[in-house]
Amino acid sequence: WRGLGNIPGSGLKLKEKYLKFDAKINFPVKEINSREPAGCECGNVLKGIKKPIECKLFSKICKPENPVGPCMVSSEGSCAAYYKYERLKI
Repeated sequence: WRGLGNIPGSGLKLKEKYLKFDAKINFPVKEINSREPAGCECGNVLKGIKKPIECKLFSKICKPENPVGPCMVSSEGSCAAYYKYERLKI
């Protein structure tokens, strides 16, 4: 999971009767260990441990036009939304 890393037991798996269609079984698929860019706090933002503004990359290097981590890539991402709406007083 981008921003959170591998979560044991998460994800989807095909039922036994459909295993003949499982690419992981039928092709040599390597496990991918994705790492977030250095300094990216996306995982902690997603877990509610930090606010986007507590990330040293937020609005300096990491912006919607130049996203560094997964939370800024999508307009619905937590950092992208915070970047767009943080100045609004609701």
